[in-house]
Amino acid sequence: MIAETKAAKKEEVKSRLRVKLKSYDYKVVDMSCHQIVDMAFRVGVKVIGPIPLPTETRKYTVNRATFVHKDSRDQFEMRVHKRLIEILNPNQKFIETLRDINLPAGVEISIKAT
Repeated sequence: MIAETKAAKKEEVKSRLRVKLKSYDYKVVDMSCHQIVDMAFRVGVKVIGPIPLPTETRKYTVNRATFVHKDSRDQFEMRVHKRLIEILNPNQKFIETLRDINLPAGVEISIKAT
């Protein structure tokens, strides 16, 4: 009986869109995710997420002086915040509205169909 329900669930999902958002500012990423999820609910598409992915941290160490004083250094850090949204069985209207969406500056979006 459990195998039947799993098979039925697999048949229901015909296609998926994976929307991945990246930005240096977590507030901007969360606002963009909220905007995409609201748009999906208005169109009537089922959504999974936003799922927070691990934050990528890049650290840079730079010498303060140009010639001497090697022990004097500055350390800088860049954080890349990521979110994942899965859209189940997207319709044509949702794809068109997703193509025309206006996201804030500094947000990188990548869309993959699976």
